[in-house]
Amino acid sequence: MTAIPSARILGAPFASQLKSLSTHSTIGSSSASTCFFRDRVRVRVSPDFVGGVRMGSTPSEATAPVPAEDVLVQYVVLRRDLVDAWPLGSVVTQGCHASVAAVWSHKDDPYTVDYCSPTNIDSMHKVTLEVKGETQLSNLSEKLRAGGISHKLWIEQPENIPTCLATKPYPKSMVSSFFKKLKLCK
Repeated sequence: MTAIPSARILGAPFASQLKSLSTHSTIGSSSASTCFFRDRVRVRVSPDFVGGVRMGSTPSEATAPVPAEDVLVQYVVLRRDLVDAWPLGSVVTQGCHASVAAVWSHKDDPYTVDYCSPTNIDSMHKVTLEVKGETQLSNLSEKLRAGGISHKLWIEQPENIPTCLATKPYPKSMVSSFFKKLKLCK
């Protein structure tokens, strides 16, 4: 890893910004944020990278290197029985509730910060899958909990019906194995 370039390259007006960045960041991988200074110098920085290792919210995440090509993804899982029985808009709304709740609940997590950064906000990756019904959704939630995967099981109120779940953003390689047997929601 290389230190961020000196302020004289970027010009005096940006020296204070650079100084604060250089004390907390190193040049990261392609998943890092991109900063443009006067459209002349492109610097890729990510405050959650330390010594080439992405820092996470759990010990296993903090020690696991994340390959540069590993995309951050959020998984949303809907119940097929509700897709067939409820209006489509109602089911989509349930997925939106779970997705926003998962992101907000982990708003300070380094992966979530990176996922929602101005650089990545227009290129978020979500995978929407389906399970047959409530039992399968509950089983998946328990499997994720046991595997240490942070997620939100959305329970519609006042009916108290588990309708869907969404993970917080993770590198795809860390979570895809939990979802490999599920089908894309169609």
